[in-house]
Amino acid sequence: MHKIRILFLCTGNSCRSQMAEGWARYLHGDIFEPYSAGTEIHGMNQNAIRVMTEAGIDISSHHSKNVEEVQNIPFDVIITVCDHAHENCPFFPGSAKRIHAGFDDPPRLAQSINDPEKKLDCYRKVRDEIRDFIAQLPDALQTVFQTQG
Repeated sequence: MHKIRILFLCTGNSCRSQMAEGWARYLHGDIFEPYSAGTEIHGMNQNAIRVMTEAGIDISSHHSKNVEEVQNIPFDVIITVCDHAHENCPFFPGSAKRIHAGFDDPPRLAQSINDPEKKLDCYRKVRDEIRDFIAQLPDALQTVFQTQG
């Protein structure tokens, strides 16, 4: 049985999709083959790297990828993690199931905050929400595959 190939898609592939890929590999690497990409390339967000490191997950070697770099991979599931990517998700050949799980944008949440630690709290909040989503993902996908055939 092959691992479930999952693409986490966001706009810039700098923060939320990278966190989701990191959590999926950490929590379910035995059953998932996770990837992340963006409809654009924004580079890695250093605050995302920092808060993931705090949680014991190193995503510092990840790099921001454009969705075109992964379009030839036969994904089983494509999960958009921001509204923009959901609305602008490119066509993928094959029968990948599509799921939208929108999360707040940490840089946007933190933009009006001056205190560096409080800024990081915005990233931690989203990091933990993504972790909770990924933790229950195997059960959710089982339901998706059963109901969508």
